[in-house]
Amino acid sequence: MSVTILWADDEIELLKPHIIFLEAKGYTVYTTNNGSEALDLIGEKDFDIVFLDENMPGLSGLETLTQMKNRQPGLPVVMITKSEEESIMNDAIGSKISDYLIKPVNPNQILLSLKKTLENKKLVSEKTTMGYQREFRQIGMALSGRLDFGEWKDIYRQLVYWELELEKSQDNSLKDIYRMQKSEANSVFSSFVEKNYTDWLRSGQDDRPALSHTIFREYCLPLIKNEEKTFLIIIDNLRFDQWKALQPFFEQFYRVVNEDIFCSILPTATQYARNSFFAGLLPSEIEKRYPNYWVNEGDEGTRNQYENELFAEQLKRLGSDIKFNYHKILNLAAGKRLAESLSNYTNTKLNVLVYNFVDMLSHARTEMEVIKELADDEAAYRSLTMSWFEHSPLWDIVRSLSEKNISIILTTDHGSIRVQNPTKVVGDKNTNTNLRYKTGRNLQYDASEVFEVRNPADAFLPKGNISSTFIFALENSFFAYPNNYNYYVNYYRNTFQHGGVSLDEMLIPLIFMKAK
Repeated sequence: MSVTILWADDEIELLKPHIIFLEAKGYTVYTTNNGSEALDLIGEKDFDIVFLDENMPGLSGLETLTQMKNRQPGLPVVMITKSEEESIMNDAIGSKISDYLIKPVNPNQILLSLKKTLENKKLVSEKTTMGYQREFRQIGMALSGRLDFGEWKDIYRQLVYWELELEKSQDNSLKDIYRMQKSEANSVFSSFVEKNYTDWLRSGQDDRPALSHTIFREYCLPLIKNEEKTFLIIIDNLRFDQWKALQPFFEQFYRVVNEDIFCSILPTATQYARNSFFAGLLPSEIEKRYPNYWVNEGDEGTRNQYENELFAEQLKRLGSDIKFNYHKILNLAAGKRLAESLSNYTNTKLNVLVYNFVDMLSHARTEMEVIKELADDEAAYRSLTMSWFEHSPLWDIVRSLSEKNISIILTTDHGSIRVQNPTKVVGDKNTNTNLRYKTGRNLQYDASEVFEVRNPADAFLPKGNISSTFIFALENSFFAYPNNYNYYVNYYRNTFQHGGVSLDEMLIPLIFMKAK
């Protein structure tokens, strides 16, 4: 496709060699020696890009730029100037120029600016395609080997990296290949978890991953002790790819000192994983030691209403006298109240903040048609998360914390996965409603399609009654009842769910940041 350039410079005759060079490369170039005529020309013809001299008599380059942007905000403009004054650069950049060149310019500089401005997406797409094609084979070979948990973390990092990079690619066939490889990785990971999970829970396992109930003791507390003040922020249901999407926001004010991944316990659901995080215990241990703080499936009451108490008990068991404040944000009004009163809490060594928006977004996407359309796939789900964060009280809180030089530990309780494939299960009326795990008596299912824990004690899970079983959905499957099967499947397919076994649910971020 032919590219048409407008070049406005009061010394345009001296630039004739540059124009001949560009025309030889296939570009069409229109020229003018003043800003007023440049404005007339963009009203008469369609240009793909404008080269604009900053220092022209009459209407200056910056004045011309302002009027151009008012008329055609999307028109790329490259400012060219003899001056290296910072104020001029700031004015030009503030007016949303696409590039800034200082005279004398040579033809190759002009060509590079053209490619960077007009062909950036295409060049990025091509480079991304070649990069993933090379790494595809390496990931495939790794999946065929015997991986430990550390190697799984590395593979998951690679998969998330390429998922984000391929968003920039125009090659849909390569995106399909990636989805196939991610599916294969989830299948192999599910087998890995089935084989090793109950062993990880036994004390004394040196090679076990960091898990929900150990992460505070082993990783968070040593960091908190070394910092003057820390905010421990738990964003419920935050996937690792969502963290990577949010990372640029945080990095405006914070330096990421350490980025790690740990493993959520099963079920990957708030009732189990987040209670374990705060208690420093596995679910059955919480039920046994603190029966007043544990609410079983089917019991009445909020299942995470005692996080503050469980956290205080964990600190006591660890012999820590750290003073802390606990905050739980369930809606916009509560978030605004905390942001407005933040100075009341920032003198405390530790503040624990639970923020529930992402979990609410996941549930809203299941139940509300408009949210389904806004978050149709993983990329849109990340985009919606970014949009929420940018306009949320949490973003205001983060900026305020940076001004007070308060460190942040950011983590979550579990992730989620976009479910696709229904798995039939039959249970009685007391069976829980979660789509990714089921517990109850007399469950009927195909054992080859689930990770089953016939004795809940093996997974340190509460035993509702003598014949209770836990089953967990694998990869991107979800449980569906035979009754009204088609309606149920169509309603829940492509929704984001949690509770089962998958990379996105179990491998979750743990980030330590210091204010810049």
